[in-house]
Amino acid sequence: MTSRPIVGAAMQLDALEIHRDWILEKQRDLELQDFTTADVLGGDWSGLAARAKKLLDGYTGRLGIHGPFWGLTLASHDPEIRQVVNRRLKQGLEVCAAIGATQMVIHSPYSTWSYHNLDNNPGESARLIEHTHATLGDTVRRAADMGCTMVLENIEDKDPHVRCALVDSFASPAIAVSIDTGHAHYAHGSTGAPPVDYYVHAAGNRLQHVHLQDADGYADRHWAIGEGSIRWHSVFAALSALGSNPRLILELRQPQHIRSSAAYLESLGLVE
Repeated sequence: MTSRPIVGAAMQLDALEIHRDWILEKQRDLELQDFTTADVLGGDWSGLAARAKKLLDGYTGRLGIHGPFWGLTLASHDPEIRQVVNRRLKQGLEVCAAIGATQMVIHSPYSTWSYHNLDNNPGESARLIEHTHATLGDTVRRAADMGCTMVLENIEDKDPHVRCALVDSFASPAIAVSIDTGHAHYAHGSTGAPPVDYYVHAAGNRLQHVHLQDADGYADRHWAIGEGSIRWHSVFAALSALGSNPRLILELRQPQHIRSSAAYLESLGLVE
């Protein structure tokens, strides 16, 4: 990755109306977040897709979406639940095909509980991987056929290596690693996980997507960059060693802080 990458952002279409010029100015990476819920994916989302395509006229950057995650787990023991999750993920890929997105964010199945208990229950760690393959196998193959990559984001992950091993187990370019800096910092501060830069080092060139948000190590804040306690110089030093050129996506609770957060990182000499 270049020493001073260009930062992009995640937002819904209403915010894109406001930040469109900023996105197109440098063809920044963009992640649309209007397609995460069951009512949207299970209904007629063609109007949203048409609106997205109109707003993105002239956009040549890297486009992604946040995939469905509310109430879903990738590693359910119940095969009927796995079918529901598989269907939602495929609906997300249909959105990607419709709007030209090449990346879809999905959520890790690992939790704080699993860190402490998978090895306590014989065979449970292998079963988690088996169930995830049962859920994702068809979707990963479909993503590969359409040139889209699903990126697996840490949520409660305390061990940054296990999610990377799960991604490796698919042996497919259609699934890669994502890091959310605020989630990693929460896990560091509240559950004894390593600091954020360790997550980057663990992922290495598997890393193709990063959610940039600031936090206090206690909760999933999605604060503006600079409002929390993440050590940004260490994070970007780790990123600078990578050759995978991950998408760097500001994911903030308040979209009006997107440009000021980018400016803050630029003032530190970390991004353009």
